[in-house]
Amino acid sequence: MKKRKLGNSDLYVSELGLGCMSVGTEVAVAQRIIEAALEEGINFFDTADLYDLGENEKIVGQALKDVREQVIIATKVGNRWNKNQEGWSWDPSKTYIKEAVKNSLKRLGTDYIDLYQLHGGTIEDPIEETIEAFEELKTEGFIRYYGISSIRPNVIREYVEKSDIVSVMMQYSMLDRRPEEEALPLLREQGISVVTRGPLAKGLLSDKLLEKASEKGYLDYNYEELRAILPLLKEKVAATRSFTEVALQYNLANPTVASVIAGASSPEQIKNNAEAIRSQPLSEKDIAVINELSKASIYKDHR
Repeated sequence: MKKRKLGNSDLYVSELGLGCMSVGTEVAVAQRIIEAALEEGINFFDTADLYDLGENEKIVGQALKDVREQVIIATKVGNRWNKNQEGWSWDPSKTYIKEAVKNSLKRLGTDYIDLYQLHGGTIEDPIEETIEAFEELKTEGFIRYYGISSIRPNVIREYVEKSDIVSVMMQYSMLDRRPEEEALPLLREQGISVVTRGPLAKGLLSDKLLEKASEKGYLDYNYEELRAILPLLKEKVAATRSFTEVALQYNLANPTVASVIAGASSPEQIKNNAEAIRSQPLSEKDIAVINELSKASIYKDHR
């Protein structure tokens, strides 16, 4: 599997990454999924301290223990579980980040995290303090690089101006083209990579199409619009290939994108996603058709 450079770092991530939240809490099943990912050439594994109360980090760390030096582990911080562990609150403070990283390292069973990401954030956060925490963790050797997981253009701009982030994780798909207007051009200009999530738009961009559609629609699309656009996209750009291939290749067609993070709940899903990533890139004509049929939205609420 091809690899792409992650921003201005020396990390080269596989074009397909595994979103580890989907592997579940049954250790044997998760192990098989992660082993299937390794067999397909995936070297990029994304987790978070939030997932399954930290259990996901333990499972991922254990499964990757024997290949630690060959893989890139990314995790996230900022969501703090309440004492009763029934919910969480947002805490981007330096004190909390520097405490949380030690717990993540312990659960992952590693001495360092390749990519440590802020798991959200708003413009009201103490951004300078958050950056200071990440910079100190780099200096201390606990993390190699840091990034943010955010779809907010104003927040992204602040980190671009004030920090040394190497990546931004954001939702991006043919049905969610909001990053194209503000975020992708800015990050491209600054040499910062995008790691995408949600490329299949909750299954709408898989071959199951409307089986996955909700009556509420999806983002800017109501149900009737989805009924109209999905078969058209399938006919125009996926007549001779799987819709999953087209969906994942749409993300990779943007040069700012380093890796597409997709979840998988079985080894078969891993293989299908890997095949889709290795398939034929989209032509300029394909991309033009997709852009003509879909909406070029902007971020209205999340700024």
